[in-house]
Amino acid sequence: MFDAHNHLQDPRLSENLESIFTTCHRAGIERMVVNGTCEEDWSKVLNLAQAHTSVVPSFGYHPWKLNQRSEAWQTRFTDALDSIPSAVGEIGLDRWMPQFDLPLQEEAFVFQLRVAAERNLPLTIHCLKAWGKLVEILEREPLPACGFLLHSYSGPAEMIPRFARLGAYFSLSGYFAHERKQKQLAGFRLVPRDRLLIETDAPDMAAPPELQKYSVMNGNDQLNHPANLSGVYRLGAELLEEPLDDFSARVGQNFRELFGSVLGRIDAQENCE
Repeated sequence: MFDAHNHLQDPRLSENLESIFTTCHRAGIERMVVNGTCEEDWSKVLNLAQAHTSVVPSFGYHPWKLNQRSEAWQTRFTDALDSIPSAVGEIGLDRWMPQFDLPLQEEAFVFQLRVAAERNLPLTIHCLKAWGKLVEILEREPLPACGFLLHSYSGPAEMIPRFARLGAYFSLSGYFAHERKQKQLAGFRLVPRDRLLIETDAPDMAAPPELQKYSVMNGNDQLNHPANLSGVYRLGAELLEEPLDDFSARVGQNFRELFGSVLGRIDAQENCE
């Protein structure tokens, strides 16, 4: 199995990381894209990738974290990409957050998008309530030839073909199995089958209890364990009315199509070492 999006660098998981990776390996998770969100956590993502072959590192400035940026953030961003074979993300636009600054978000997003396009790196995009602005930017800017991921896609179903024509992949989160998210879940039936990926967004965005086999605690708080990826795979297969083995094989192929260039460089580096 392949987790297209999580945040294992989150400090809430730090005390349980080794057991988390052991459980994920035993559960059959081959690769996990771990998304950085700001300068502070990029080094943590790098360390995880250096310690665990299952980690596909990804570096980006999340719109929620832009108020933390330093004057040198752009240089630090490209330095992070130079440090290890990696993807770009999580980057994006967000009009849902309080006191959002859309011009600032767009400036940071476009800079990172252009770096991804220039280097032909897969990128992961976060978007909430800014789908019109996002598609406007994507239609005018250069894009990476390998494609990009709209993670935990919750946009209008009618926009799926438009994004797909631009090279989008769409990842399904177990969070959409909650009753209040049935409209967004149904939209995934319209995603082209060769553009569908699966994610956990651990340690957040947990699926309903019936899809959770594993748990990880942070004090009294139960977090989303990335090994619950298997439940999201079942959710996707049931949604599309496909045998789980067939569904899993195609998701794996889709993952390799999007992240294949990074995987190839990771494997080559490991072979040299």
